[in-house]
Amino acid sequence: MSHLPTTSLRNRGVRPSRRLRRSATAAVAASLSAVLVLAGCSTDGDDDSDASGSSEAAVGEEVDAPEPRLLTTYDGGFYVLDAETLEVVSDEKIDGFNRLNQVGDGRHALLSTGEGFQLIDAGVWTEDHGDHGHSYAGDPVFTDTVFSADTPGHAVSHDGNLVLFGDGDGTMQRFSTDDFLALSGDDPAPEATVDETEPHHGVAVELSDGTFVHTEGTEEYRDTVTAVDADGEEIASSSDCPGVHGEAAAADDVLVFGCEDGILIFDDGEFTKVDAPDSYGRIGNQAGSEVSPVVLGDYKVEEDLDDDEIERPERVSLTNTATGELQLVDLDASYSFRSLGRGPDGEALVLGTDGKLHVIDPESGDVTDSWEVIDPWEEPVEWQEPSPTLFVQGDRAYVTEPETNEIHAVDLSTGEVVGSVELDEVPNELTGVTG
Repeated sequence: MSHLPTTSLRNRGVRPSRRLRRSATAAVAASLSAVLVLAGCSTDGDDDSDASGSSEAAVGEEVDAPEPRLLTTYDGGFYVLDAETLEVVSDEKIDGFNRLNQVGDGRHALLSTGEGFQLIDAGVWTEDHGDHGHSYAGDPVFTDTVFSADTPGHAVSHDGNLVLFGDGDGTMQRFSTDDFLALSGDDPAPEATVDETEPHHGVAVELSDGTFVHTEGTEEYRDTVTAVDADGEEIASSSDCPGVHGEAAAADDVLVFGCEDGILIFDDGEFTKVDAPDSYGRIGNQAGSEVSPVVLGDYKVEEDLDDDEIERPERVSLTNTATGELQLVDLDASYSFRSLGRGPDGEALVLGTDGKLHVIDPESGDVTDSWEVIDPWEEPVEWQEPSPTLFVQGDRAYVTEPETNEIHAVDLSTGEVVGSVELDEVPNELTGVTG
């Protein structure tokens, strides 16, 4: 196992740069109607940066405590639910397959559509008044504000910052999450700092000190992760991460990026590669915890599969970002990319195809509990199809069961299913806001 620092610039078709290409700070949000008007015009990546739009905002009444909510998509729309009672609060219609992303302010979410990232006000929030706060709850609002992007991909919220990655145009839109929480009905949408790289299926994250870490690549190949400082000057880069995909944050602002032969760690301005025990050992999806140095990841070893085949792994990876050690944990079932989560104490959670929620000690790798939640299931070949999904918020795990149109709430202190709801539509993507 290798875990030596690496700053090599071996790129396959990737053009490294010593300074990140950045447009002027600009508002890239536009009303949906404005985006549709512009959709027929060709752009070079800057033309839509000066568009602006106003954000509708929910009107709420004061409540005794924050009221978390869930959001789940279905074919043709999405629901907003009360996270405690699982009662459906609203049902919005929108065509197509759309992905859900958190903003990170406890109130808003983003729906990835054909035009970009469209803003959802979930209708719950808390205002800080020094030594106390006031919580509010109201009707959710599916706003007209769209942050335009060609093929919207990963949206990453981390430590008060939000970055939206456009796979088709290489734009990386950076925001402060505080700007979203402060929105009122007539306010313009938050402005973004817009950075650019070559179009690819990428990801980017901004740390609390302004360090900006992002992937580089092309439509054909990607293997590079680069870090720049708050002025856009490159401070580190590694091209030792073939097929780089996904990111997660561990304790102490440490980042990881998945590779086809292990995992890449960024810590204190330096990249470190941890090799997989197999020549092809892909870690493409990760789940981190701010209270643990260990990152949970999937683990796949079948490199060449036909389009109608998928690997059904029965091992997960645990990478200790403090020691550089990677261990594999055997499970009694397979799982999907929607199966990984972390508990409030950093415990690693995996929703298995046996219908059980497996609890793993991240330090030892021991499976400490396996709780029955849903019926056994099989991951579909097409990743967009509904499949059981795990989402963790606070001390609750929420699990979808598409076969029965249900969402279940699990108490992570006991493993007990404490609530279930049957929906009219088949749930697919799942996320939430804390209120």
